Amino acid sequence: MLCKVMEGRANLFTDYTFALWNNNELVTFTKAYSGLSDEEIKEVDAFVRKNTIEKFGPVRSVTPQLVFEIAFEGIAYSNRHKSGVALRFPRIARWRKDKTIYEANSLDDLKKLIPKHV
Repeated sequence: MLCKVMEGRANLFTDYTFALWNNNELVTFTKAYSGLSDEEIKEVDAFVRKNTIEKFGPVRSVTPQLVFEIAFEGIAYSNRHKSGVALRFPRIARWRKDKTIYEANSLDDLKKLIPKHV
């Protein structure tokens, strides 16, 4: 779920912060900077420019509409992150244009992926 972006190379928005559901609100849980094709980056950039609801310097908060699948190498509980979860090497696996934001995963879904022995 795309939540915020930062302006990156060639004046395109390329650094993304993602959120998932925690009850009825979205909570940020990771950032990712890779995984989209150049064409997809241009599509997301156009979306950001049309759907910005807040600006914080180079950072934009957008209307939540896009759904992305995030891949990562590891996951653990974290006191440093608002979501309470930290991902190791997060990246965009694919843009889920077939999903609505209401079909995005929840924080509880993510926490179920944390190994029990950790």
